[in-house]
Amino acid sequence: MQPAPIRYSIVPSDPAAHLLEVRCTLPEPVADGQRFALPAWIPGSYLIRDFARHIVAIRAESAGQPVALRKLDKHTWQAAPVAGSDELCVVYEVYAWDLSVRGAHVDQSHAFFNGSNVFLRALGHEDRPCLVDIRRPAGHASSGWRVATTLPLATGEPGAARRHGFGLYRAGNYDELIDHPVEMGCFALAAFSACGVKHEVAISGRHDCDLERLTTDLRRICEWQIRLFGEPAPMAYYLFLVTAVGDGYGGLEHRSSTALLCARDALPWPGMRALPEAYRGFLGLCSHEYFHTWNVKRIKPAAFVPYNLDAENYTTLLWAFEGFTSYYDDLTLLRCGLIRRQEWLDIIGRTLDKVCNEPGRLRQTLAESSFDAWTKYYRPDENTPNAVVSYYAKGALVALALDLKLRAETAGRVTLDELMRALWQRHGGGASGVDDDDIRLLAEELSGLDLRGFFAEAVHGTSDVDLARLLRPFAIRLQRVPASRTPSFGAKTASEGDGLRLTTVYDGGPAQAAGLAAGDLLLAIDGLRVTPATIERLLGRHRAGDVLRLHLFRRDELIECSLRLGEPARDRHHLRLLRQPSRLREEWLQ
Repeated sequence: MQPAPIRYSIVPSDPAAHLLEVRCTLPEPVADGQRFALPAWIPGSYLIRDFARHIVAIRAESAGQPVALRKLDKHTWQAAPVAGSDELCVVYEVYAWDLSVRGAHVDQSHAFFNGSNVFLRALGHEDRPCLVDIRRPAGHASSGWRVATTLPLATGEPGAARRHGFGLYRAGNYDELIDHPVEMGCFALAAFSACGVKHEVAISGRHDCDLERLTTDLRRICEWQIRLFGEPAPMAYYLFLVTAVGDGYGGLEHRSSTALLCARDALPWPGMRALPEAYRGFLGLCSHEYFHTWNVKRIKPAAFVPYNLDAENYTTLLWAFEGFTSYYDDLTLLRCGLIRRQEWLDIIGRTLDKVCNEPGRLRQTLAESSFDAWTKYYRPDENTPNAVVSYYAKGALVALALDLKLRAETAGRVTLDELMRALWQRHGGGASGVDDDDIRLLAEELSGLDLRGFFAEAVHGTSDVDLARLLRPFAIRLQRVPASRTPSFGAKTASEGDGLRLTTVYDGGPAQAAGLAAGDLLLAIDGLRVTPATIERLLGRHRAGDVLRLHLFRRDELIECSLRLGEPARDRHHLRLLRQPSRLREEWLQ
């Protein structure tokens, strides 16, 4: 017999104050005092965020009487024991003013939340089914609101919601409950079918999106990825939840939906021709998060089976789960015909530029970057470029390198596509996570190659991947060309009024040798005032080796120093298709 469900209700109780009221009603609480906890992080975003800090008031009751509630740590509470047959209800208010894909945000125009931000976990009852009553805020202003979520409808229950309506939804357990973000408000809605699966796009915020163009392009992306892993798709319904703002970018994957934040100008508009860069970037983001439906939501690192929602979940494999996904996001756009080959090669070149311009790649391996995501990648500071390598960007390059190696050394018999399908077949159920060496071992099993040296160098080493050599059998030339003729200053700057603030000083560069530091405010070069508009002109009048006299402020102290300019940066990479025929290239970029 299935246990009685935990019942939740959630309502924007005071949209002007950005408050959500949540109730969690638990049948059969433990006899010695039930404990409740809110997750410390949200799967897919690897940083402890302590969502419980947004709870502004909390109380408990049973049978109409108050129950004492004691806080045990930053996100855990324990209720006093209640009579054996009585339910226990915890009522609390959540401050929701985080307009991000991982947060909760409420105002008079809409409400958005992730379950990890708002739904307490009844410890020891995580496997119980859940019923969620999503309620409309009081007042006429919300009369036109709808609900967008992939939470299943509570069919057969009194008060069950209809699709896009308020009322009861259900989840099989707590893990499922927090994996379906919810948007309520007056959003635009469009639908399409991909390989027989219904997909919807809900867009909040002011915009002039051409929904027909968007859904046509998304259909091509979704169908290609479903067919890559093999039909049927692992979900019966999928939802793109989009929040359009003036300037923003972000995405977070879920088992049958994704939450996306984008600039409204990145959406296609009526009459738009071709594929502007901003829209291409948005489609790449959609492609990235959709690919996660398989790679990380169902094919998981062993460290995520199951998730520990109270603390960091360390894994050395984010380079594969995020890096492989980053390789396939734009490759999908190419293979489904949305971009051309040279456009995709230009994207690869920019990824190479990003990785090679940051000295951190020479200090941190991809495995270390994955493990340290909780403390380094998601907590960047002024020294991050010198100390950290991106498991997204370099992980994508390693995915490219592995794909090229497999294709070339097996004459096209084995590809990264085959490896992804094999991972899906063996680990797609989610019960068996991927261990540290499983990807290498499976690739060796499929190909018959010895890949220990490749993985030791690419994943556990700090040398640059030799993509120029790997691309030759595919009749593609990789060249490094001058990024600029301006001599190198060795620092990244940001405008601050009419001044320039140093934000990063690169290891081994001229600025570091001159004693400059992040945070310094650059005032003058050779006695001439420096502004964001004049810095390039001033540097461009010099050559590498020239010595400049600088004046700058560090805190409130004036400093004078000399800086010897370095050679112009050469880390700009260009990939070019050669005219010679290549069967390997045609099979790869078909």
